[in-house]
Amino acid sequence: MLDAGRVAHVAVRDDDGQPFVIPVAYARDGDDVLFHGSTASRLFRNLAAGVPTCLTVTLLDGLVAARSVFESSMHYRSAMVLGVPVRRQGDDLQAGLEVVSEHLMPGRWADARQPSRKELAQTMLLALPLAEWSLKVSDAPPDDADDDLDLPVWAGVLPLREIAGAPVPAPDLRGSPPVPAYLASWTGPSRT
Repeated sequence: MLDAGRVAHVAVRDDDGQPFVIPVAYARDGDDVLFHGSTASRLFRNLAAGVPTCLTVTLLDGLVAARSVFESSMHYRSAMVLGVPVRRQGDDLQAGLEVVSEHLMPGRWADARQPSRKELAQTMLLALPLAEWSLKVSDAPPDDADDDLDLPVWAGVLPLREIAGAPVPAPDLRGSPPVPAYLASWTGPSRT
């Protein structure tokens, strides 16, 4: 499930106790979930200092239309990982950023310019161990009350899929570099 998603949400409290939930790019690296942010972020500094967190990934697979609004819901897969993240530095920082990059766009790391020392110094990579976690899958049909079964209302599931569109070049793209095959191959059939 973690390998199928690209966006996670990480919970963290600031110094005043205010909770925040931050969307992050992530990747699973063996028994860790990696995610990154700015070294200037006070929230990421709190996480690196040992503040416990909860990272969640949710994949929406469909909408469940029941005969009643109360029983209507969603098909989804979700993962929740709890723990204290550990900062990766030095060679582990660059290696971890490659893992995240390759999870998001397989093939991009070798194709694009590598991070400079300055960029690496501005980037914090955190690893959250997969020690305490929970998975949930909701994939049942509508569960209407017996009294509602004869209502003249359509009931069922509307499946949802993520589909990549055609690549759009940057407005300042110079020359005519071709769209990389690893991006062009995403166009068309759904990816789940």
